[in-house]
Amino acid sequence: QVQLVESGGGLVQVGGSLRLSCTASGGTFSIYTMGWFRQPPGKEREFVADITSSGDKTAYGDSMKGRFTISRDNDKNTVYLQMNSLKPEDTAVYYCAARFRWRSSYDFWGQGTQVTVSS
Repeated sequence: QVQLVESGGGLVQVGGSLRLSCTASGGTFSIYTMGWFRQPPGKEREFVADITSSGDKTAYGDSMKGRFTISRDNDKNTVYLQMNSLKPEDTAVYYCAARFRWRSSYDFWGQGTQVTVSS
C-alpha cells in the first residue's frame, strides 16, 4: 500500500508560479507511473500530467502544455509539478496519483492540495 502526500499548494496571483510536491511512502516508488490530476470547483476531475517510472517520458493535458512540467526524483520518492504562467482557470484541488507501470488505471491517490489563482 502506497501513501501519497501532496504539498506546495496555496494562493498565487495570475502569471505566478507554484511547485507542487508529492512524496510517497510504503511502496517501491520506482515501479510506479506517477500522475497529477486536478478538480476545479464544480467540475469533473481532469488529467494534468504523468511521468513514467524511470522518468523518461511525460505527458500533459492540452491546457497545461508549455506551462507545467512534471518531474520525479526516485531517490527521494517524490514527484513534482512545476506550474508557471498560472491562470484563474488553474484554480483546483490538485491530486497526486500512482499506478503500477503495467496498469492503465491509478491505484493510489493523495488527499489533494488546493491551488488558488487570483486575479
